[in-house]
Amino acid sequence: MNTSKRLNGIGEYYFSQKLRDIEALNNAGKSVINLGIGSPDLPPHPSVIATLQEAAARPDTHAYQSYKGAAVLRSAISNWYQKWYGVSLDPQTEILPLMGSKEGILHICMTYLNEGDNVLVPNPGYPTYTSAVKLAGGSCIDYELLEVNNYFPDFEKLETLDLSKTKLWFVNYPHMPTGQSASIEQFEKMIQFAQKHQLLIVHDNPYSFILNEKPLSLLSIADAKNCVVELNSLSKSHNMAGWRVGMLCGAKERIEEVLRFKSNMDSGMFLPVQLAAAKALELGADWHDSLNAVYRKRRDVVFELLKLLNCQYSKNQSGLFVWAAASETDLDVAHQYGMGGALSDRLLNESGIFITPGGIFGTAGNGFVRISLCATEEKLDEAINRIKQKK
Repeated sequence: MNTSKRLNGIGEYYFSQKLRDIEALNNAGKSVINLGIGSPDLPPHPSVIATLQEAAARPDTHAYQSYKGAAVLRSAISNWYQKWYGVSLDPQTEILPLMGSKEGILHICMTYLNEGDNVLVPNPGYPTYTSAVKLAGGSCIDYELLEVNNYFPDFEKLETLDLSKTKLWFVNYPHMPTGQSASIEQFEKMIQFAQKHQLLIVHDNPYSFILNEKPLSLLSIADAKNCVVELNSLSKSHNMAGWRVGMLCGAKERIEEVLRFKSNMDSGMFLPVQLAAAKALELGADWHDSLNAVYRKRRDVVFELLKLLNCQYSKNQSGLFVWAAASETDLDVAHQYGMGGALSDRLLNESGIFITPGGIFGTAGNGFVRISLCATEEKLDEAINRIKQKK
């Protein structure tokens, strides 16, 4: 049986394959320390778990649910956006709950793209942007995000591109994998560019609460709803990655358009999960402060680890990761992911430590590595000790 043409050039997701490799190494007695994946290791708030348990025990919560999400969850999302971002959203028409924002990326591409349509995709950037565009029949136009520009778009270069067939523009701030945050002024420039070129910006915003003093939404900019849809998630901000709860926010017309596709793909989200998510969105600053206190301590240990590896990094990063330039001692031009890939392989083979090569996020990441903060200080200390033993 031959696979469909839409899978041509689409490989298995990098981390799907890598987790199997790590499992095989562990089965062989390697005991790999996984510092590569941003899956929060801390639990949700106890009240969130209690809400799930109580709702799941009821006999009336197990039926099919609304394709556009429970009213209580949409209302909670609306209140959350108003409280933290200063964005007013109509819970009836401008919010679409998702089973994780990752599915929303594909939903958006399938809703708007035809064969021959182009999409602006950041390099480096989340690999799912590229695969979703290709699966929908579109073509990617990479735009490089360089350290010299603080990982912001170079609008002069973008203006030189032929954007006549470009419909979507993926942006993501705080940026993954580099941890760069955006300012209101930079968001305003994005809006102006999108309006000029009649682009729909897809802003992927799951990291705004992690080690970031002022959460921002692109929808907070004047007239943003005319050219922006925003994806958000409880995976990182509320330690609910495995629960698969996300959201799409935007103008009524955009929500209705995406719902036309999404409603043919699933039959609604389990109601107890929605009720628990609504509870999570009620949590206050104390919750986010407590999480960030943990991540801040872990980040300091990661900085120490990177110093041992002679990597260069900025201390001004947001999100669940630390992005760093690999040392010249790991120069390996033959490696698929350059110096970052060489360092990642060396650490895994010599010390049983997995860190992500920056090149999986695009060619602009080839000289970099990314380390996750989703590991205990004890695990990070163990990784440091292993590295010292090899020096």
